[in-house]
Amino acid sequence: MPRHIIHLHIPAFPITVARVSQPKLRDWPVAVAPPQSERSLIFSVSSEARNEGVFKGMPLSRAIKLCPDLTVLPPNPRLMEKATRAMVELVSRYTPVWEPSRPGHIYMDITGTERLWGKAKDTAYYLGKETKVHLQLSGTVGVAGNKMVSNIASRIMSSEGILDVNHGQEAQFMAPLKVNLLPGIGHIRRKILLEELNIIRVRELAALDMGNLKLIFGRQAYLIHQRALGIDPTPVCPAPVKPTIAKEITFPLDENDDHKLLGALYALAEKCAYQLRKRGLFPKKGALLIRYSDQAEAKAQLKLPCMNSLDLDLYTPLEKLFLKTCHRRIRVRFMRVWFWDLCHPSPQLPLFHAPSPGKKETAKLTRALDRIRERYGEEVIKYGRVA
Repeated sequence: MPRHIIHLHIPAFPITVARVSQPKLRDWPVAVAPPQSERSLIFSVSSEARNEGVFKGMPLSRAIKLCPDLTVLPPNPRLMEKATRAMVELVSRYTPVWEPSRPGHIYMDITGTERLWGKAKDTAYYLGKETKVHLQLSGTVGVAGNKMVSNIASRIMSSEGILDVNHGQEAQFMAPLKVNLLPGIGHIRRKILLEELNIIRVRELAALDMGNLKLIFGRQAYLIHQRALGIDPTPVCPAPVKPTIAKEITFPLDENDDHKLLGALYALAEKCAYQLRKRGLFPKKGALLIRYSDQAEAKAQLKLPCMNSLDLDLYTPLEKLFLKTCHRRIRVRFMRVWFWDLCHPSPQLPLFHAPSPGKKETAKLTRALDRIRERYGEEVIKYGRVA
């Protein structure tokens, strides 16, 4: 059965999402870059700014000189996460086999769904329409028999719409395109192809014999040749779902008092520990994310020591990680902790290391607090350092 792959592409995803909540940014040159320095590099750029000569990776100071009317937005990871979740929820209605490549880009394998949604092009039309109406995001949709061709089809369109590449016509579709659209070419190899072989189009690259291709691409010669012919057997791989326990907090006012930040961190660790105890699980790894008021982020992770039900202390290693990670003199706006690589406790009891009386009392107190939380809710009782 021939495959049917859809690639949904939202150009300049951070800017497109920002324009949903700020309509005044529409039809205006916009770029996304960290605001703390003019030497910052641009993360994303709108088509209006691109027409003025601004491009992704350009220093912010140079971009402002080229385009004095440029509106610079700081990165907003939380808004990106929210928009991505909305896209995933929409896509999952059509197929359970979808793969996010990066923010604003999602592959969908709709093979075998013809009786449910109709032809692949019709499905792509409904998907693009729903994205526009329900999410207010304008994008392009590529339809093809593999991931690479569907991706390229969605990228070469200058305006929103659908480009369908019929089965068996992948090579003809790829032939007139420039070689830099092929994955794996890169700037250096493109320069070699242009200067030494005068190769600009994909059809010229596909016509080379394997010996010449190996001189340029080495072990990747066969793979590049297959791509030039529009062949890509790569499957759509759904993102693996790893069970995690996570908690987060957004401060009502940006905070830089370590005493208050550590109190909030203790509350997050205690809530995670309560969820783990309810499930009878223990984490082997943990991580901490700190987002400052200027939207810059600091992220770190650690391996946790072996723990048992008597001392599920997640705060102590997190405190060390926080003091090591949070070193900027900028107020903190958001914190998130999460734990994964979860496992069940060993049924084997310790033979020689009996728990101390203090640990027994702590375990009894913890169980008593858990019973109160189960009956009246998690927020009904807290430790003093959290207040």
